[in-house]
Amino acid sequence: MGRGIKTNGLPYRTRVYINNQVLIPSSIIKALGIEKSLFVNVVIRHGNSVIRINRVKLLRNRRALSRQFTIPREIRETFNIMPLDEIEIMHIEPIESGGHYVGSAPRN
Repeated sequence: MGRGIKTNGLPYRTRVYINNQVLIPSSIIKALGIEKSLFVNVVIRHGNSVIRINRVKLLRNRRALSRQFTIPREIRETFNIMPLDEIEIMHIEPIESGGHYVGSAPRN
C-alpha cells in the first residue's frame, strides 16, 4: 500500500525536488480542504527569507490526493533556491476560480 507522509499540518518542512517541484502531502491537502483547488497562493521560508508565491498551479497524480507545485524560475534565481534545498511551507490559500468555467466548454 501507500507509505503516506505523517504531518501535523502547517508549517511543514520538505525538500525541493530535482525538477524544482515541492510535494504537499495528502494529509495537508485534506486538512486545508483544497482537494479541488487548481491554483493556490503559497508562502514558503527558505533560510531567513519568507517568500510569497502567487497563483501556483497544483499538479496532481491520478491516484493520489497529494499535490506538487513548481517554484517559478524567477523566485528560484532571486532567492537562490536549489534542488534538494530544505524549505518550509508556511501557508497555503486556495484561489477561487472567479466564476470562470473550468473544464470543457458547455455544448449548446
